[in-house]
Parts: sequence; C-alpha cells; structure tokens
Amino acid sequence: MKVLVVEDEPRLAVSIRRGLVRDGSVVELASDGEQALWILGEQGFDAIILDIMLPKVDGFEVCRRLRANGDWTPILMLTAKDADDDLAQALDTGADDYLTKPFSFVVLTARLRALTRRGPVERPTVLTVDDLVLDPALHRCQRGSIDIALTPKEFVILEHLMRHEDRIVSKAELLGHAWDFAYDGDANIVEVYLSTVRRKVDTAFRRHNIRTIRGVGYQITSEQIHAHSHIKAHPT
Repeated sequence: MKVLVVEDEPRLAVSIRRGLVRDGSVVELASDGEQALWILGEQGFDAIILDIMLPKVDGFEVCRRLRANGDWTPILMLTAKDADDDLAQALDTGADDYLTKPFSFVVLTARLRALTRRGPVERPTVLTVDDLVLDPALHRCQRGSIDIALTPKEFVILEHLMRHEDRIVSKAELLGHAWDFAYDGDANIVEVYLSTVRRKVDTAFRRHNIRTIRGVGYQITSEQIHAHSHIKAHPT
C-alpha cells in the first residue's frame, strides 16, 4: 500500500510513517497542504492520511480540491477537533473517514485497510488468485494451506499485482508503488524482486500465475485464463 501522510507535527508524522513502513507500506510525507497538492499532482497513492489543521492550505481545502479535480483516492482525516460540525465538514468535503487525536495505531491501520478495499465496489479483505491467498491485514501469504514467507517489499509487489488481477502492470508503475519518490537507483530492481516473488509463489509450487509480458509489464492471472490467453508471455 502506498500512502501519503499529510501532517505538520513532525514527531507524529515520523511515528505514523515508521509504523506503516514496518507493516510493508511505502510512505511519503507532506508537512502542509500546498506541498501535499503538489505531490498528489506528481504521484498516485492508495490512500491519504490528511490532518485538518495544516499550514498554507488546510485539510478541508486539500480534500475539496482533490474531489473537484476528480481524484477519489481514499482520504482518512486526522483531527484534534471532535465537534460534530467539524467532523461533518470533513465528510461533506469528500473525506471517507476520520480519526480524532490521540488515536490507536492499530485502529489507524485497520481504517486504512478498509478504505483501500473500497472503490466503485467493495474490494475483498483477502485477495485470491486460484489457490494463492494474500491477507494484507495479517500480512500472510499462502498457496493452498502452505505459508509463504515474503519480505515487506515482496509483499507490497504481490499485493499490487493481485489487487489488479488480469491487468498488465508496468515496471514503472510497480517501481512507483513499491519504492518511494526519492528512489534513484536502477529500475531493474523491479525485475529482481519479481523474480524472487515468482520463485516463491509460483516456481516452488509448479504454478504459473505471474507472467512477464515482454516490453509491457507484468500480470497475475488465473492459470485457467492463462491457458486460453493469446498474449505471448515469457517467464523470467
């Protein structure tokens, strides 16, 4: 999961980022509303944690501008205010949920997972492709009844592929999703991680759910669909 945390209290922002990164998320920070809008104009995110009381542009206005521009990234508002009018305004400007400070980090991450399952339709809590099962809440991967150990980065990559089952995901998209904006290393790192993920979840079980589409990207799909596909694919 790729998350933008917009919070002007440095210690709280760093604490939230540390916890989310520990759970396998990629996190960007913004300390004011103006910076947040710039970052959101450059990158896509799975969710936004947005404080209301921000310098330059407050959280209400950030949310209002995003929705006016057709950006429906799930937004979780953070606020020290608990007045009904403030909470109603947060929701009326387009926020999906809110938490009042102080809050439990366990509740924060549970709310985020719930928000990222939403879209035009509710997304499943547990992701499945054939007998491959990924549970983001428990950070657990299984093939049938067998547990598969994945590093946080491997988990993020597999989760992104499984959330976009059947769609071809480009290397650039995976790089942008699983590595932060400041990463300036070799883009071929994506191929290295994909190879490891494939070895763990496919090769070890003599399965072929993950495919490399030469010159285009990567795709995870049911083997039954794979068998009838006319797209030429090559394993790495």
